[in-house]
Order: sequence, then C-alpha cells, then structure tokens
Amino acid sequence: MPTIPAQAPSGPDPRRWLALVAVALSALVISFDMTILNVALPTLASQLQATTGQQQWIVDSYTVLFAAAMLPAGLIGDRFGRRRTLTAGLALFALASAVGMLADSPGTVVAARGAMGLAGALVMPMSLAVIPGLFPAAEQRRATAVLSTALAAGAPLGPLIGGFLLQHLWWGSVFAINIPLTAVGIVACVLLLPETRTPAAPGLDLLGAALGAGGLAALTFGIIEIPERGWADPLVLGTLGGSLAALTALVLRSRRQQDPMLDLALLAAPAFRWSAAAATLVSLVLFGAFFVLPLYFQSVLGADAFGTGLRMMPMMLGLMVAAKLSDRLVARAGPRAVITLGLALLAAALLLGSRTGTSDGYALAAVWLVLLGLGMGLALITAQATAMLTLPPARAGVGSGLLQTLRQVGGAIGVAVFGSLLAGSYRSALETSVLPADAAHQAEQSVVAADAVAAATGDRALATAAHTAYVHGMTVVLLAAGVIAALSAVLVALRMPAAEARAGVEAGAGAADTAGAETDPGAETGPGAETGAGAEAGAGAADAVGAGAGGDAGRLSGNAAAPAADHR
Repeated sequence: MPTIPAQAPSGPDPRRWLALVAVALSALVISFDMTILNVALPTLASQLQATTGQQQWIVDSYTVLFAAAMLPAGLIGDRFGRRRTLTAGLALFALASAVGMLADSPGTVVAARGAMGLAGALVMPMSLAVIPGLFPAAEQRRATAVLSTALAAGAPLGPLIGGFLLQHLWWGSVFAINIPLTAVGIVACVLLLPETRTPAAPGLDLLGAALGAGGLAALTFGIIEIPERGWADPLVLGTLGGSLAALTALVLRSRRQQDPMLDLALLAAPAFRWSAAAATLVSLVLFGAFFVLPLYFQSVLGADAFGTGLRMMPMMLGLMVAAKLSDRLVARAGPRAVITLGLALLAAALLLGSRTGTSDGYALAAVWLVLLGLGMGLALITAQATAMLTLPPARAGVGSGLLQTLRQVGGAIGVAVFGSLLAGSYRSALETSVLPADAAHQAEQSVVAADAVAAATGDRALATAAHTAYVHGMTVVLLAAGVIAALSAVLVALRMPAAEARAGVEAGAGAADTAGAETDPGAETGPGAETGAGAEAGAGAADAVGAGAGGDAGRLSGNAAAPAADHR
C-alpha cells in the first residue's frame, strides 16, 4: 500500500479517548488472562487428566513464549505497522483461545497457551505505540497513566473473573471470554486507530531473532524451574548456561549492526537507562507481594479464588490515585522525584506487610495493599513514560521491546529469588518430626500440601503449624522485597538525571521524514495520525504493568489452588 510522509494533524482527534478505551480493553484482556486460567487449573487438570508436568507447561508455555517474542515484536511493529501488529496479535489471541476452549487433551491446551503467549508479546509492546498517533504531546503522559491503570487491573481481575466463571460455567469459559473481548478490540482498533510505521526500520534479523528468542526462553524457563529444582540442578544450569551463550552471541552480533533488534545503544541515554532500571526493579520487588499474597489469602485466611481477587482490589484504589496524580507530580517535581517517591512507598508497603502475624487477618493487608498500588503506580507509570519520551521515533517499537524485556527478566528473577526464599523459610519453620516420613515430606512441599495432609489425617495441629510457617516465610519475603525497594529508591535518587531528557523528542521534531516515519493513508481514519519525534513519546510506557506483574505473578496466584504448584 502506498505511503506518504506524515503530515501534522489539523487538531487532536476528537475520538482519541474512545480509541484509548478500545486499546485499553484489548490490552486488559491480555493482562487478566495471565492470571485467569490458573484459577481453572485444578478443574482443568481433573477433566483432562493432566499430569503435574502437563499442568506446569500449561502455565509456563505462555510465560516462556511471551518473553521470547518480545524483542522481535517491537521491530515488527516499527517495520510493518504498529496497528497491524496489534490487531494481528489480538486475532491470534482469539484463535488460540478458541482452540483452548475446545481442547480435549492437555497437549492441546499447552499449544494454545503457547500461541496465546506469542500473541500477547505482539500486543503488549504495541498497545501504547499507537498513543502518539492519537494524542498531542501534552496529553501523552496522561493517556499512558490511564492505560497503565487498565493493564495493572489484570492481576486482581483475573482471579475475580475466573472465580465467577467457574461458579457458573465450565472450565473452558476462561478461554471463551477472550473471544468476544478481542473481537471488540480488533474492530475498534481498525475503525479508530491510525496506522503508524517506520519503513526505514531494518528488516527482521532471523538469526538475531532466533538467538534472542532462544536465549530469553531458556532464561525464563531456567529461572522458573529454580524454586522447584534448586540452583544446582543440571537442567537449570544447562538452560541458564545456554541462555547466557545465546544472549552473549546476540549482544556481540548487535554491536556490529547499524540498526540492531537489540539496541543496547539506547541505554547510553542516562534518562532511558535509569528509567528502565527503575521499571525493572519495580517488577522485581512487586513479585515479593504477588508471590505470597494469593496463598496467604487462600490457605491461611480461607478465601476462594473469587475472594482472593476481591481482597486484591485495595491495590487498585492506590493505583487509581497514582494514575490521577502522576502527571501533576511530574510537572511540579520532575520524574526522578516521583519515581523515588513511588519506590519509597513500595518499600513502606512491603515492610509494613512484613509485620503480619498469623492472627492479624485481612485488615493489615488491605492497608498496605493501598500503599503498594500507590507506589507501583507512581514509580512504574512515570519510569516507563519517561523512558519512552527519550526514544527517537524510528526506534519506538524496538525501545519498547527492550524495556519490556528487561522488566520481564526482572520479574522472572523475582520469581526465582523470592520462590527460593519462601520455600526455604517455610520448611525451616515447619515442625514435622512427629509425622510419618511420607506425610512429613509432602507437608514440607507447600502450605497447600500440608493442608491436604491435615485434612486427610484430621491433624488440625499440622494445619495450624503450616499456616504459622507460611506466614513466617511470607514476612521474610516481604522484608527482603522491602529492603530492595528502599535501596532502589536511594539508587534512583542518587543516579538518575534530575531533569527529564527530551533530546530524542526535540531532535526529531523536524526529522520525521529522515527517520523514515510514515503514515499509511489507507489505514488512517482520523486526524490524529502523527509520527513526528514527539509522536512516539509514550509508546509502550505502561504495557508491562500487566505483563510483568501479571505474568508469573498470576501463575503463582492461580497455582495456589493446586497442590502440584507447591511454592512456584
């Protein structure tokens, strides 16, 4: 299709906020699907007679492929069109959901989940790459805040929606709900979003894509396996070693290319580097809470999946307040101060949570969840928006892919570190010397398994001891996460530039043609299609809120219902 250089719009598209709602709905489907399936996992395993290993791959296939495809997805969006990439990802997600809904074997569900992870990797980096074509520069940070809030809602909404569906329908409904929602998203995106792309972007480097996908997939899989197998397991060491070799080869290859898929030169800009570092650290520490809370609510407080989702909602209150305040605070104090404040609030919330006792109930958790949402919103929304504002327009997709890949890796490391810490602390605090060897071994695997042993034997003392041991492990994890958040706040305050770097935005203001940014007139449906340097400012600022904080964290919340999940 012929293209013409982008022209300055006559004015903001009057439909831009409606279009943002459509994009938010599309991305929200991806976000809450990261947790919704896990609620149905025990029922699904029973109906399809899935083994423990198959249950693990039903969950992990999504995460592994999601991480693996993130880098090439950003380049594909830059090269072939960001709206096209977004709608193609939604279409693939709907198709894979239909396959999962109709599946009659565990292998089919694993394949469907893998395809959904691939689709999610196409959607998430692009979900905000369409914002610059709709919003003037003054509104882009506000728009990213709105979309960030919608994406972050996926973590608590997944168990909430999944629990409701399972109470009234069959397990396949957790797949079926995606189909109409993605259909609405596709239609709305086609009708409301202009197409933006950078034809001058390099073609897809197949060898580089293979190295990146293989390396990230191996890294994610190896990290996922650490809490279960241990750091010294041959499979863990082999996959992590293979990942290191593949990613090292990718870095060396990228350094020799003019326009690489993995553009580490973007990290040379201090504002991008430290904003990306802050976003990655937020992802890591958030897993301290997302890892431990679902099991605490379900096993210790006795909530079901739906009740667990309800109990996560105070976090949304804090997040909505942060979305409302972040734009104003950045205008007054600058992004460094707001990110530092957000990390400090995260630290305060996690340290307050580390004071939880076995008899405290839900009230204390509700208080620190509000603080957690407030800190997460201020730090993450601001960090990602600031990072994207520093990027040149022709590299918006690649830069977004790099940013989200770093966050995904940070979250995966959080899974490994906090999973191992929780498992070790729980086992050390659980007294099993009076139990038979088999029962003791089972009880030591997880609090869910200990509850199962207690129910089978009528040993209420074991259940009480397991709950006490789990709360001890939870407080250790929250303490460690809080300390990391506090140190991160100090690091950002000392090293991040005080002023927001807008060089990439300003330098490209008159260079859209030389950057190769163009608009497809056949796809343009309104006057908002602009691709100047400022146009890409917000392209991906919030997509990983749901991706990083929802991906493995959602897996943990859902697997809490299955004894096979242990502490993973």
